[in-house]
Amino acid sequence: MIFIVFFSLNMFIWGQKSSGAVPFGTFFALLVPLVYLGAFFGYRRPKIEPPTKTNMIPRTVPEHAWYTQPVFSVLIGGLLPFGAVFIELFFILSSIWLHQYYYVFGFLLLVFLILIITCAEISIVMCYFQLCAEDYHWWWRAFLTSGSSGLYLFIYSIVYMSTKMVMTRGVSILLYVGYMLIASYSFFMLTGAVGFLACFLFVHAIYGAVKVE
Repeated sequence: MIFIVFFSLNMFIWGQKSSGAVPFGTFFALLVPLVYLGAFFGYRRPKIEPPTKTNMIPRTVPEHAWYTQPVFSVLIGGLLPFGAVFIELFFILSSIWLHQYYYVFGFLLLVFLILIITCAEISIVMCYFQLCAEDYHWWWRAFLTSGSSGLYLFIYSIVYMSTKMVMTRGVSILLYVGYMLIASYSFFMLTGAVGFLACFLFVHAIYGAVKVE
């Protein structure tokens, strides 16, 4: 997905005859080895075994209240991770797009650690409520619960562009939106992975303690 967006933006840069365009050879020199390298290590990973025996016949999930529906819980779950980095995002965007200096890298590391902890905690809490409601479809919801903070990041970037930046050319606006889409998607993947791994370890631990005779 990142390759498609970046390649499309690069086409517009080529159309403007800018020296910042990335050559075709660089694209494929990076893409092809990384894809095959990731597939090589991914398929060599051992199969994950559940900590306890599971029933092969899926059980019916009971009806839930409106506040436990997937869409509502996912959107609410992304607010806390985004709120943890909300203030710092302003300075990061200003340093990237308004050419301002950024000095507080130690504080940025602290905010990053708070983000990781917040993603893990909110995902585990929402996963626990979901399991208490006898809904065992937690895999993707655990990923999307904390990963939805990437959606709020993209919305905030659009608000930042509208209030803090002056852009008149359509290509400039397109490049800003495209690059922030890549950044938001990367943020979505990072926070979603943290939330899923935290829930996976949580579920593995609680069900691993169950003694089935």
